[in-house]
Amino acid sequence: MGAVMSGLYAPWPLRDLVRDLATGATSPAAALDRARSRIAETEPELAAWVERHPSPDASAALGVLGGVPLGVKDIIDVAGLPTRCGSALRADAPTARADAPIVRAWRTAGAMPVGKTVTTEFAFFAPGPTRNPAALGHTPGGSSSGSAAAVASGQVPLAIGTQTAGSVTRPAAYCGVASLVMTHGRFPVDGVVGLSPSLDSHGVYAAGARDLAVAWAALTGGRPAAPSARPPRVLWWTAAPLGVVEDGMGQALGLLRERLTAAGAVVDDFPEEQLVADVTSAHPVVMAYEAARERAAELALADRLSEPLARLLRTGAATPDADCLAARSVVSDARARVDALFTSYDAVVGPAAPGAAPAGTEATGDPALSRAWQALGLPVVTIPGLRDEAGLPLGVQAIGPARGEGELLALSVWMEERLG
Repeated sequence: MGAVMSGLYAPWPLRDLVRDLATGATSPAAALDRARSRIAETEPELAAWVERHPSPDASAALGVLGGVPLGVKDIIDVAGLPTRCGSALRADAPTARADAPIVRAWRTAGAMPVGKTVTTEFAFFAPGPTRNPAALGHTPGGSSSGSAAAVASGQVPLAIGTQTAGSVTRPAAYCGVASLVMTHGRFPVDGVVGLSPSLDSHGVYAAGARDLAVAWAALTGGRPAAPSARPPRVLWWTAAPLGVVEDGMGQALGLLRERLTAAGAVVDDFPEEQLVADVTSAHPVVMAYEAARERAAELALADRLSEPLARLLRTGAATPDADCLAARSVVSDARARVDALFTSYDAVVGPAAPGAAPAGTEATGDPALSRAWQALGLPVVTIPGLRDEAGLPLGVQAIGPARGEGELLALSVWMEERLG
């Protein structure tokens, strides 16, 4: 476990900082100093940032979070900073005139943007320079790699990203932190350079599920979710028809299922495994079709893009309307069937990624286990705590009903406690 427990892997618990800010045990200026110091210490090895705010105003933080340093994925506008999208095409991007609505919402909650984090090229598959704090020789995932690494290393206690396929869930699983992908449409995506309007969703990273609950309460004006008062009722999704789950992940999940059952949870087999596999196949059809239209300007310059992104846009441009309509129909029919399951169960639980982060940094890993849930537009929490035999992080995902983030976080906190 030496690679995982190195000094670079040291998440900064948000809940502790928020408590200290509220009691006066620390100040926004001191929190900013801590973030800057940790970034200076670790950034040469991690490369999680593309731009840092020259002078964030710590005194302006008024919300519940009270001045928590925030990292922002570099496809999301922050006033006064450029949005370069990890692409040479945007190397000379002007500074944004205004915050994206999601950034304004986090500012209102009391978060303080300190800079822009690395993204893969236009939030697709071409890796950026970021390394995984949990294991430097392994991918941090993508496309929100910089945000996940910034949180996993303790550079900041909170960072935001976006997900179109597996861009939030997979980096959280690989880097050993928690993440929340919000219900599709929960917050506007104005000011975000997206790929696929029917799939793009906001996400957020923190050290653990309890920290996410604090962040979500601040963002939405509620109270932080406590652990579920009763053991939850969950459906256990194996993803077996997809054929991608590795043995180590399967074994860890088997032990987790036993532990949850022993703690009183009702854990039943997920009855729609093949349905989810069908939606998984439909997702990339919709994504490519919409991306070719959303990023038409970039498609016209495809020879200047990475091969993965150029191939996605060319594939989407060649996709017949009828093929996209058929894929959307698969998703729509599945949504009704999955929604019905939530009348009897609190969540679906399963693997967040096929296994631990793959060795090497030339690719970002397989998003197959997120595609269906993203197509369905459902909220997803990635819960850290499991490890493989080598000590690398393994992520579990809990999927809940649309707009059920608060209840899903309560369940996730309960599960996190059982993970120890």
